[in-house]
Amino acid sequence: MDFKMVFRSSLLLSVLLFSTISIAQDLETVSTVDLQKYSGKWFEIASFPQRFQKGCNCTTAEYTLTMKDYLIVENRCKKDSLNGKSLYIKGKVFSEKNTGNAKLKVQFFWPFKGKYWIIDLAADYSYAVVGHPNRNYLWILSRTATMDDILYQEIVSRIEAKGYDVSKILKTKQF
Repeated sequence: MDFKMVFRSSLLLSVLLFSTISIAQDLETVSTVDLQKYSGKWFEIASFPQRFQKGCNCTTAEYTLTMKDYLIVENRCKKDSLNGKSLYIKGKVFSEKNTGNAKLKVQFFWPFKGKYWIIDLAADYSYAVVGHPNRNYLWILSRTATMDDILYQEIVSRIEAKGYDVSKILKTKQF
């Protein structure tokens, strides 16, 4: 494949991505996020299945705040089973200006950035819910590998009230 073909394909992908992510911008986020408190390890409790996470178990994300006011994110999972091959990807997370750090953009491959909005967050940062304004992406995260069922159901109810199709949520297998 030549450079022009790759460039045209990338341009088309960008147009498609940005046209779909401009839909339903009315998703409410939390008011503010302290990125220092948000930093650290998160366990994926549940999510909307995504092609890029197919077969992932024991999924975690670790955030590290840099001196340059962005976060490094390191995502890990075990492929196809709890003891499967370890997969890893590293990216950057940038805060959108004037959003209280609640609207973030994650970048794994330059120049593409995806919206990563924090739509629910425990006061003690013990859980977080991350979504996308098009409501096709959703992650329920916790500081621990398991979550109390009552708390989980309360979170799912709030997600549904925000317009998400909660029938698409799939719990993540963790150790």
